Amino acid sequence: MYQDQEQDREQNHGQAINEIEGFLLWEAEKDRARTRAEAFCAGLPWLTDSQRREVELRYCQDQRDASRAYLERISVRSATLRTEYEGVYRALRRRLITALLSGSVAVAALLAMTAVGLTAR
Repeated sequence: MYQDQEQDREQNHGQAINEIEGFLLWEAEKDRARTRAEAFCAGLPWLTDSQRREVELRYCQDQRDASRAYLERISVRSATLRTEYEGVYRALRRRLITALLSGSVAVAALLAMTAVGLTAR
């Protein structure tokens, strides 16, 4: 029971770390979009201040939308690969266990035959 609680605690810590990391990565992405928007607007010196703010806002929103769509595609692909790899891992594990058991049976049979052969003399 204590081990189960410890595993749950470790899983919760891992989940919390993943959430914090995701939050920090998203904030960095938003900062990057803001920096790119400012650089984009710097190349348009004829914009008024209100136009500049509007362009920066729209640029940032477009960048965030593109980033979110990209991250969602990555997430779906990661889940697909994880499912696929888990299936392959299970199949390999079954093969390994089957081979190990078959080898053990073969060794046991060989030892039994050797023992019978030695006692028959």
